[in-house]
Amino acid sequence: MENEDDRPVADAPLWRSVPRWWRSHVIRGIDHQAVLERVRADDGWTPSYAFMILMSAGIAVLGLLLSSPAVVIGAMLISPLMGPIVGLGFGLAMTDAREIRRTIVALAGGALVAIAFTAFIVLLSPLQTVTSEIAARTRPNLFDLMVALFSALAGAYAMIRGKAGTIVGVAIATALMPPLATVGFGLATLNATVAGGAFLLFFTNFVTIALAAAIMARLYGFGRRLSPSQSWLQMVFIGAIFLALAVPLGLSLGQIAWEARAARDARDVIRREFPDGARIAQLDLDFAAKPLAVTASVLTSHYERDASARAGHILGDMLGKPVSLDIEQIRVGEGTDADNAQLLAAQTARREVQGQVDRLTDRLALVAGVNPDAVTVDTARKRAVVRARALPDAGLGAYWALERRAAAATPGWAIEITPPPLPLPSLALDEEGAVTDKDRLALVLWAAQRTGLPIDLSIKGEGHERLLKPFADRGVDARLVKGASADLAVPHWRVEE
Repeated sequence: MENEDDRPVADAPLWRSVPRWWRSHVIRGIDHQAVLERVRADDGWTPSYAFMILMSAGIAVLGLLLSSPAVVIGAMLISPLMGPIVGLGFGLAMTDAREIRRTIVALAGGALVAIAFTAFIVLLSPLQTVTSEIAARTRPNLFDLMVALFSALAGAYAMIRGKAGTIVGVAIATALMPPLATVGFGLATLNATVAGGAFLLFFTNFVTIALAAAIMARLYGFGRRLSPSQSWLQMVFIGAIFLALAVPLGLSLGQIAWEARAARDARDVIRREFPDGARIAQLDLDFAAKPLAVTASVLTSHYERDASARAGHILGDMLGKPVSLDIEQIRVGEGTDADNAQLLAAQTARREVQGQVDRLTDRLALVAGVNPDAVTVDTARKRAVVRARALPDAGLGAYWALERRAAAATPGWAIEITPPPLPLPSLALDEEGAVTDKDRLALVLWAAQRTGLPIDLSIKGEGHERLLKPFADRGVDARLVKGASADLAVPHWRVEE
């Protein structure tokens, strides 16, 4: 009996002949069972899947903290999440409820493990600044959706046609693990903006890959048992999801484009205020400030009076919103090129130091629970001191840990956080009268140095004078007093009037 798809299609209308040709020449050549076996081999929760999630997440977060694109790409290549996402797409194409549940469990579990593991690494890391690699994953836009769509279509095609090598390129193009690692960073540092933006990027990528895989699966004959009404409902669902993602991402792209245009207009307006030989050395725009804050440094041979006011007024009219413009004019042209370069370097270094001091002051004020004006900063000696406010349920060890963490975040600076005079821990002694817990002794010495208060060591027995040596070496006023019920040193503050 002749198959309908094998009949001549010369006289058939195009909208019928093309689907018939596709079914008879393309779909018929696909081994659907083999494709499903390949998809289902990697789309469930297994011990190896969990291990690869941890490894990929660890590589990704380290690459983000080090701002190393090469390391981040390494995490993309592992890409353990691609399996469950592609499996979800095939499950949607065939409306296989069991497969959909299986892949969603694997995907949700893997995402939660990755976020928790990366947040744990960030908490242990002394590097907790927002690097360029982290910032790049906090503002998804419509182009990210298009990249995910095109690469996902290519990946699904490669999976169906047996071209496994293409999956590597898809894994790099549609980054899944780096955004999750960025979410972990945002949660660990309590930065909701970073965490929210990165999660939106991950959500965009994974939904787009799943829907694109579903589209390709339907085109290649998976889910042929669905009725026409089910197929139409499936198409409407996919289109609605894409539209729901495209609207906010399109608005984000529009905002990014406006910011780029604003920066270009600001540069043009400032340049027109100065002679042709002038050069803009630095231009910064703070779009979160109200009004829009613009700061610039201009190398010029002639000082232009009221340049900031004129340029700010013109730029505000061009952008349609208030602008606060501050132009720093650096006089050049009267000395040699070396003199000008030295002047520019000094100005740049001074701005960098001031920025570092401002960031350090804000960080220490937040850590100590005080106002920024309570932080004393000596830029010449690179030393910062602050007296901490008593925090609920915080012991001396908490303040010591805060100081060490702040010092690790600002290499080259001496950080001193003075704790409140909280109770000191007891120091256990061995049979020879030596302190057994060196970390506890170090904590007592640190607290005594920071507060400058004398310490009494209440202890039973004789011959414990050598306990005073560590205190004397650190310049701490300490003395032995009788009163403990055992050979146990119980330090306590002795405040002298």
